[in-house]
Amino acid sequence: MALFGSSRDVSFVRRMNRELMGNIISQQCAFYKYKLNETTVNMYGEASGGKFFDGPVLLNALITIGDNTSPTSNLGVNFDWPMTFAFLRDDLIDAGVHPEVGDIILYQESYWEVDNTNMTQFFMGKDPDYPYSVNPLNPGLQNFGYNVDVACTCHYVPADRLNITKTRLL
Repeated sequence: MALFGSSRDVSFVRRMNRELMGNIISQQCAFYKYKLNETTVNMYGEASGGKFFDGPVLLNALITIGDNTSPTSNLGVNFDWPMTFAFLRDDLIDAGVHPEVGDIILYQESYWEVDNTNMTQFFMGKDPDYPYSVNPLNPGLQNFGYNVDVACTCHYVPADRLNITKTRLL
């Protein structure tokens, strides 16, 4: 039987992560979920009438800011600013959000589109969803481990390309 990574250890790590993200790091962003069913595409796979989004959902995140670059081409100067947003998996489950490619994240008045998601950070190096087989020498391994977070790598998107508008609250 495994010595560390039981449900009691996972509960402790979960509480510590939530306190760390909410009270110490305290970086928040708004998450817009892409509505695939309501977005119509033309024969080229382009959203001719604009994209539609659900949200926003306010989430705590660990944000890694990349270096902005201005590559030049024959069309002129472009702007690129990569970011990585890491969310606690439990917070996403509570909010009912599943990050996917094409979703939008609003952080400090700027928008980022999700390019890729990574869900491979495990507590004790074990994902309890995949015990693979029952080990007679080490029974109950499916009760150990924890999938900690979801990291989204993103790129900067100008606000006018998204068709997301702020509404003024009175």
